[in-house]
Amino acid sequence: MDVVPAEPHQFEPRVEGDRLIGRGAYDMKAALAAMMLALPAPDEVPEGLRVVLGIVSDEETEEDADRGSDFLVDSGLKGDFAITGEPTDMHVGVAAKGVLAVRVGVAGRAAHGSTPWLGDNAVLRAVDMFRGMESLPFARESSELFDRPSINLGRIWGGDALNKVPDHCVIDVDIRYLPHQDPEEIVAQIRGLQPASMETIFALPPIDSGIDSPWVKGLIAAADGHHDGTSVSVGRDGASDAVSFIRVGIPAVEFGPIGAGHHGPEEWVSIASLNAYLGTLREYLGTAARLAGRDTDD
Repeated sequence: MDVVPAEPHQFEPRVEGDRLIGRGAYDMKAALAAMMLALPAPDEVPEGLRVVLGIVSDEETEEDADRGSDFLVDSGLKGDFAITGEPTDMHVGVAAKGVLAVRVGVAGRAAHGSTPWLGDNAVLRAVDMFRGMESLPFARESSELFDRPSINLGRIWGGDALNKVPDHCVIDVDIRYLPHQDPEEIVAQIRGLQPASMETIFALPPIDSGIDSPWVKGLIAAADGHHDGTSVSVGRDGASDAVSFIRVGIPAVEFGPIGAGHHGPEEWVSIASLNAYLGTLREYLGTAARLAGRDTDD
């Protein structure tokens, strides 16, 4: 299944104590493996319950159209509740930031590299513009589950010769905005910085499922019995394919094992937490069967 790029050695898993280390271990191959093990055989499914495991290969892509989870849902994959195995440290993620990925062009003035003071370096101007984006009003907002939006300068292109002051630069900025924020207002604020050009690469809406759902409370209760501490509802900085289900009215949350370092050089997942995660999923099937039966009775 897809993951972000990494060095070749990061795709060679190793175990150190309780840690399984390797690209994708935490985000989210380990959770996928546990879900595969938790999936009951046809004759083991609790009465009145239908359990479906959906696996897609493009959750980490930058495309906002023709995504795998959208295709599955539009093809008939429906349900009362959906769990995505994103890394949450055994907490139930009921809210997640939206994604707004933008490409911003910045203009400068060319000059000879030996006399940079005669030009206007577009690369330096682009960095200044990014710093300006970090200072915009939307970047200083907070909410109950989030202390701030996330703004990351992911890519930069500028200059076509070493001995020339670059007159154009493009930056790709990954903005994770809060559930209550309006992405159109964020775009308007960025345009106020007067970039030479600006376009949206892709966008995903935020998640705000709430904590009052019996499906959510049942999952929290099941998780509480399989590890130390409580699996309280939390907000997630990252996005997930939960939005594919939410857009058609299916409640969805993020819930995964304990670990750290996803998308980093030392990504790892706790082996002990995988056992707890698997146990939680299996126990939750019984809870889900009771909830499904209640919905049928109503």
